[in-house]
Amino acid sequence: MADFTFRSEKIQERITRIYAFSTELMYLVEGNDRAALLDTGSGIGFVRPYVETLTSKPISVFLTHGHVDHAMGASEFPPSSVWINWEDTYIYGPHSTYEFRRDGLCLIEQDGRVKGEITDKDFTPIRDIHEYNDLKDGEQFDLGGISLVVLRCPGHTRGSLVFLIPELRTVLFGDSCNAFTFLFEDYSESIETTRQSYARLKKQLAGRYDTAFGSHGDGILVPEILEENIALCDRILEGTADQIPFEFRGHHGLIADGHAQPHHGNIVYCPDRVRDRQIIQ
Repeated sequence: MADFTFRSEKIQERITRIYAFSTELMYLVEGNDRAALLDTGSGIGFVRPYVETLTSKPISVFLTHGHVDHAMGASEFPPSSVWINWEDTYIYGPHSTYEFRRDGLCLIEQDGRVKGEITDKDFTPIRDIHEYNDLKDGEQFDLGGISLVVLRCPGHTRGSLVFLIPELRTVLFGDSCNAFTFLFEDYSESIETTRQSYARLKKQLAGRYDTAFGSHGDGILVPEILEENIALCDRILEGTADQIPFEFRGHHGLIADGHAQPHHGNIVYCPDRVRDRQIIQ
């Protein structure tokens, strides 16, 4: 039997960062009345019992998007307590299979934190995305004393979401806007569409946050990361961005900024997925 051990750290009085087995991160946000778990890891090992050692409050689950490393642990929780944007049905479906999850185990084994044989019993159940609540742009959830505001950001995936905690002046960008934003694989929207999403998000967030977190690495992002990635989108659209080759699981892209510092904006893009006629309303 494999040894799955989650770990966590308190990063604000009301926010705990939870580390999974590869590079993905989860965030537990506690209000006076309820707790919100933002993302749930890959569904390998069981995160719910661990989360319940961190809070005694009722837990609602909110997913930034439908990728395997963010959404699959949600099936441990009652479906009525889970929210995800159904626009990510196209990616959630294939990523939820046991076969797809097994394909990612090489990353976990290289990390060295999971040792021993991994069996089907180590995987969370598979649920259809439509068993969960459809999470939409502009929705707000009261946790008691603090709230979550849901903001749509198509780009990394069609249904990607960003979560603002206005009372804490904190935003969780998930994978939508980070220090190595994946915008080169087939599931991603074009750079042009992503740029439109970023511009809209910038208006919605203007003057509302001082702290930004992401869902990989150490989770730390500079507050200016949204503006930095907007500037990178402009460089890609103009044809002046860097073109440093990058490969991930057989997919090839180009790194837009070869000199970017940790915690600052960067984008991996595909030259064939730069322009798009889609307009974000």
